[in-house]
Amino acid sequence: MKFIGRTADFGIAKETVRGTAETAATFYLPKMSVSLDDETEKYVDENSIGIVEDSIDSVNVKKVAVGEFEGKIGDRSMGLLLLGALGSVSTTGPSDSAYTHTYNVGQSAQHQALTLFLEDSNQDYKYALGMINTLTIESLLGQYAVVRASFRSKIGATATLTPSYTAENHFLPKHGVFKLASTQAGLGAASAVNIRRVSVTFNNNLEDDDAIGSEQPVDILNKQFSISGSLEMVFDAETIKTLQLADTAQAMRIQLQNTDVTIGASTRPELRVDLHSVKFSNLRRNYNNNDVATISVDFTGHYKLADSRAITVVLVNTQASY
Repeated sequence: MKFIGRTADFGIAKETVRGTAETAATFYLPKMSVSLDDETEKYVDENSIGIVEDSIDSVNVKKVAVGEFEGKIGDRSMGLLLLGALGSVSTTGPSDSAYTHTYNVGQSAQHQALTLFLEDSNQDYKYALGMINTLTIESLLGQYAVVRASFRSKIGATATLTPSYTAENHFLPKHGVFKLASTQAGLGAASAVNIRRVSVTFNNNLEDDDAIGSEQPVDILNKQFSISGSLEMVFDAETIKTLQLADTAQAMRIQLQNTDVTIGASTRPELRVDLHSVKFSNLRRNYNNNDVATISVDFTGHYKLADSRAITVVLVNTQASY
């Protein structure tokens, strides 16, 4: 059957048993784009049999699925993506009908596995052992804040799916706040900095755990965890340039709080990313003749010994647990 891409559905669920697919998605994610496909690695048989042709056969020696997703950030489904990317969460609440989920980097090689679901007009599939390789959060002018994720998993198994979408809150540019301070503890009192775009990426540097006796990975492991990003802003001060040249570390906050929605009496849906130590590099000043002068700059997040962490992410919503 022929169909258009927007009729396909993509879902995720937390795996109870690592590597064993769940039967139904906890969340289906509104999407701008999605891909999830089985891939094979082949061994080419180049043994010669007295002819000039370069091979006599090729055989599959490995099967794995890879994919990517992009869509607007939902205040509830984002929690599962963060758990898969960071690996550790603690939850408090309810307070004012809201729960607060605090994420940190899990110090293991086995962050939370997800089952991935893909439904289209031809076939439904579920993909066990879905691991997040990279997760990007971006806030920019003129559209909803977006999340991008790349995955690796076992190959798909046929399923019978009934997609159903959860009502969620989302974040517009007006809901964003960006701050810098000398320490993470000082971010709350720091003044907001006007920017036009900010993007931060978490990279788990996944590696397949391959073993003799299985053509699929027996596990998919996260290795070193890295944080990188970039931002753009009007060039109205030398602050970022000075920080880069002086090699000065800063704490950074990217906060998205939907002030149009109330949970309980006064709590707002919120996603807050605190980087405890960042350093800037590759600053570029943009002098287009007919435009306001702007700068773009990259940053790298580091582990801060005094805080015993590199990152703290807080998600506030009505979801009781992940």
